[in-house]
Amino acid sequence: MEPEKKDEIINDLVKFKRGKEYYAKVGKAWKRGYLLFGPPGTGKSTMISAIANFMNYDVYDLELTTIKDNIELKRLLIDTSSKSIIVIEDIDCSLDLTGQRKEKNEKDDDKNDEKMDPIKKAEKEEQKKSKVTLSGLLNFIDGIWSACGSERIIIFTTNFVDKLDPALIRRGRMDKHIEMSYCGYEAFKVLARNYLDVESHDELFPVIEKLLGEINMTPADVAENLMPKSITEDYESCLKNLIQSLEIEMKKLEEEAEKGKQELSEEKEKVKGNEKSAEKEVKENGVIH
Repeated sequence: MEPEKKDEIINDLVKFKRGKEYYAKVGKAWKRGYLLFGPPGTGKSTMISAIANFMNYDVYDLELTTIKDNIELKRLLIDTSSKSIIVIEDIDCSLDLTGQRKEKNEKDDDKNDEKMDPIKKAEKEEQKKSKVTLSGLLNFIDGIWSACGSERIIIFTTNFVDKLDPALIRRGRMDKHIEMSYCGYEAFKVLARNYLDVESHDELFPVIEKLLGEINMTPADVAENLMPKSITEDYESCLKNLIQSLEIEMKKLEEEAEKGKQELSEEKEKVKGNEKSAEKEVKENGVIH
């Protein structure tokens, strides 16, 4: 993560931790919601661990797919303690995020079938009872959330933020949206310092800076390349391993771009050939079939 973004998150957490009187003054529950989103491997789970260590809070990791229904969700959440973090990872995969909106749209389509098949209707009703819904989660955040103690953080993570229902992540529910992006140069320097105890390299660092400006590589992949593979591997070898991996990715991009150009050129030639054939037919027959 870029140092500026890290400092921003730390400042937000410190402000929250010291905010008991402020939250009481403005009449809000002493709670904070964070949405972490970005591609796999960008450090969302690591960020949760870092926040928990920094705040010295307990972590409750909820797997919504194992929770039977909204009633069980309510019971679990009420049982959480103050000074805790409630985590729901990959929330886009954890429940039907279209909730009752989907149910409403399907109701008319299924109406006739359910009348004709009582068994199907009963099974469908049981399925509705046996799952956590979007509305149940929203009710928790808006209502129960305010009634179950204080000093809590809730964190949602997702690889696909565009799949989430806007109602779930609007400001006031998820107070801070944090994009976990690909590794930039500043983040690389932090990783190089942590993994290799090296601050700079006149020859190799500029090469890596240029490549990272052109190639998307996750912090997890950068860290894997920087990690020594044997006790004899020095820091220069590790930096060269990273450069090699970045150059391989660059070559793949160039090949894909070249393939795209070739396909476009072939399509243009095909269109041109069809036009010539049509012109020839007009000249020979005077009509176009």
